[in-house]
Amino acid sequence: MAKSKPSITPLHQLQPFLPSETFALLSEKSQGTTRDGKPYFACTFRDKVRSLAARVWQDSPCFDEAHSWHVGDFMRIRGVYTEHEKYGAQINLQQVYAVTEADRADGFKESDFYDLSRFDPALMFDELRKLVEAQIVEEPLRKLVLLLLDTHVETLKLLPAHRDKFFPFPGGWLEHILGVTKNCIYLVDYYRAHYPELKPPLNRGLVIAGAVLHDIGRVAEFMPIVPGHKIERTIPGELFTHTMLGRDMIREAAREIKDFDAELLMLLEHIVMTHLELPAWGSQRLPAIPEVLILHHADDLDAKLEMYIRCLTRDAADGPFTDRDPSLNKPLLKQRKV
Repeated sequence: MAKSKPSITPLHQLQPFLPSETFALLSEKSQGTTRDGKPYFACTFRDKVRSLAARVWQDSPCFDEAHSWHVGDFMRIRGVYTEHEKYGAQINLQQVYAVTEADRADGFKESDFYDLSRFDPALMFDELRKLVEAQIVEEPLRKLVLLLLDTHVETLKLLPAHRDKFFPFPGGWLEHILGVTKNCIYLVDYYRAHYPELKPPLNRGLVIAGAVLHDIGRVAEFMPIVPGHKIERTIPGELFTHTMLGRDMIREAAREIKDFDAELLMLLEHIVMTHLELPAWGSQRLPAIPEVLILHHADDLDAKLEMYIRCLTRDAADGPFTDRDPSLNKPLLKQRKV
């Protein structure tokens, strides 16, 4: 009689104290030493929903193999999931194998372990570029925005919008910026018509350029993005905020644009530096022009709504509320009839 294939349990569905077999992504690995001078490895394995710590002690059957494990590797694990009162959720490793193509027959697929935007980054970039071409009528401003987009096109296709809070996945920057830009176009057109007494009127091109470039500093903040790997900051990204880095990128690009208006550049820098609005959120100054308010609220809405949707659609807790979301710092109501 042919042996049946082993049952694979998704990492986030493992039950305490039951021997299980699962697929996992090695997301963190470091080597340490016990008080007795014995070496060990501290690892984190995860899928899109759950992360589990693991210690590989010197007497573990996996210790010798662990030397060759690399962050970003996919593993097939046999072990026991535990919930330690002091150390939290862990998995005690019994056997660990590198995933092979043959494991796809047992249900392995990379998309279970890291998020990607639901939309094609190349198509999103093209759509954003076309919006800039069609909606920013001031030629120097349009050239500036397109120069920054075209210079960093390949990076932007993989860039997350944030390291861990909103749109924290490859393609997330483009998805977020597209949403913010579309909403800003609607809002600036509405409020320009609503307040005709404002002289000069709300600067439409400035709002749109700010929407596209307000987070351009993420390009300099993050190390090159590898799907499934932890997002790391560059040295400048650790020393400065993404708004400061973005202002520097805009200033440098503006030098290449002939006859770029100095006041317009100053206002664009102000938008980038203050769009977070509050110092507690990372804003260097309080907004001093109304165009910032349009961007701030469109940006905050787009980011917060993505965080809400991700929490509501992935939560597996019992009861009418989700577990407390660490980014939102609260649970959300998920059991509704309307």
